[in-house]
Amino acid sequence: MRPSGRAPDEMRTITIETGFTKHAEGSCLISFGDTRVLCTASIEERLPPWLRGKGEGWVTGEYSMLPRATHTRGSREAARGKQSGRTQEIQRLIGRSLRAVTDLKKLGERQITLDCDVIQADGGTRTASISGAWVALRLAVNTLLQQGAITDDPLTAKIAAISCGIYDGTPVLDLDYAEDSSADADANFVLIEGGQIAEVQATAEGATYDEEGLLRLLRLANIGCGQIYAEQDKAVK
Repeated sequence: MRPSGRAPDEMRTITIETGFTKHAEGSCLISFGDTRVLCTASIEERLPPWLRGKGEGWVTGEYSMLPRATHTRGSREAARGKQSGRTQEIQRLIGRSLRAVTDLKKLGERQITLDCDVIQADGGTRTASISGAWVALRLAVNTLLQQGAITDDPLTAKIAAISCGIYDGTPVLDLDYAEDSSADADANFVLIEGGQIAEVQATAEGATYDEEGLLRLLRLANIGCGQIYAEQDKAVK
């Protein structure tokens, strides 16, 4: 029995509230159960120096966790003067994931930054961030299309992410904190609608697993991402 009482292939409730902030070109508040992340997309008519003049744009991500997003207060990384290795790793993951479904040449010479700020954490903050960042990016790109700044849609597909793990010997979908902190193995899958895999992060924590164990987790991830795609579709429509 899972701590939450969910079935092994049951997701937490997903909600996506678009237009959550006033000024960003695209924004949403995404919730996977009690995990809540504010995702905003900002369009900037500038590029990193190494990309200028190449006729293509850039999509990048930034990630942070508010001090009281967790059970105890965490210090702000800005106050410490440096980002943690975890934060930097998640930021790179968000950027890679969104670039996997963006034609940068069609975007033109501009940058879109996806800011993912965790308001409340209960497991799966990076996967909620990626899933919500796609919604924010879709809305921002819609703005560019409506303004006539670009003529061709640079987004090639939906992308979503979900965590899976082996908890008490059973493969389960969408780990909350109670499961994530004591799982035998856990994995984060970043999947593209249509069957492509953008990234897999899989780790044996308390026990190793075999090929069939990994495939069972992938099958669960496909179930979960299918539900996320449907919620993303409803949100952007």
